Amino acid sequence: MVKSTDLQQLVLQLHSEKKSCRDIVNHLRDQVTKSTVNRWIKQYKDIGEIQLKKPTGRKRTKRTKRLVNKIKSQLMCGKRQMSTRALAKYHNCSKSTILRLLHSDLGYKAYVKRVAPKLTDTQREKRLSFAIYIRKKVRKSFSRKILFSDEKRFNIDGLYNKQNDRVWAPSREEATANGGIYCKSKFPQGVMIWLGVCYNGVTRPVIIEKGTIDHRRYIDEILPVAVQDGTKLMGCNFLFQQDGATPHTHHLTQAWCQEKFWKFWPKSRWPPNSPDLNPLDYSIWYELCSQMQWNKVHDKKTLISQIRLGVKKIRIEVVRRSIDSFTKRIYRLLQTRGHYISK
Repeated sequence: MVKSTDLQQLVLQLHSEKKSCRDIVNHLRDQVTKSTVNRWIKQYKDIGEIQLKKPTGRKRTKRTKRLVNKIKSQLMCGKRQMSTRALAKYHNCSKSTILRLLHSDLGYKAYVKRVAPKLTDTQREKRLSFAIYIRKKVRKSFSRKILFSDEKRFNIDGLYNKQNDRVWAPSREEATANGGIYCKSKFPQGVMIWLGVCYNGVTRPVIIEKGTIDHRRYIDEILPVAVQDGTKLMGCNFLFQQDGATPHTHHLTQAWCQEKFWKFWPKSRWPPNSPDLNPLDYSIWYELCSQMQWNKVHDKKTLISQIRLGVKKIRIEVVRRSIDSFTKRIYRLLQTRGHYISK
């Protein structure tokens, strides 16, 4: 790589001030190597100037500026989903050439597509309004006095990450023998779980084995646990959060919460379609799944047992980090003007 003329002049100036090569390199903070400084000074002493050499190596024949600009314009016009193999075939070159072009010449990286809720304009406005309310009314210290809650369905099939779940083996047959196939049931047995989380820890899980959750079941089986465990973790003065599910927004549920909780966000406060703002959705559910031993789950009974054990193993540092992240996500929500926040 050819160094700039200004850098060469600076090297000569420092040399005229009787500085050594090592002092020059240290002064320039390793912008140039000691061998290069020695070469420049020797050339200056011999011929009175520094003669730059052209970059070594053979001339590029395929990875040219024309191909770089062509692929860049191709990706910018909406064809970002093309694989490197498809690009190589389209431009009649090798896959390694395309990879070097994308990484070295364009500085591109491959990113996995993320799944996010599709937000309407009304939902974005409500999310933005909620963010403004939190920034004005809720301090970071008070966010540690919020009991966040959510429900999630777990089934006996467990988790499968098609991007990262890999089995290394010399052949497909050996990979299959070593767990290389993820078996998925057509109608897997499962349960619905309610869980609450705050800065000081998590509540007891409420497990619904049969049926669905309506407002009456929500009031009788879940909310009393929220009051008892929330008081145990934070004292009487805490705020209860729940999303906009139908059992939560029922008028009897709202009246019960108004009477039993010190404070709670009514159905008009929490924004719709906002799993990116709930610590359970963006952190705790994944932590719970990671703590469960899925190889011991064979039926509904063992699933429930592993859920209870997994809740006890949730790390407190993960909980506290996710709670403190809430106010940071609110700030990012303001920056994005209500759009979905990626992880």
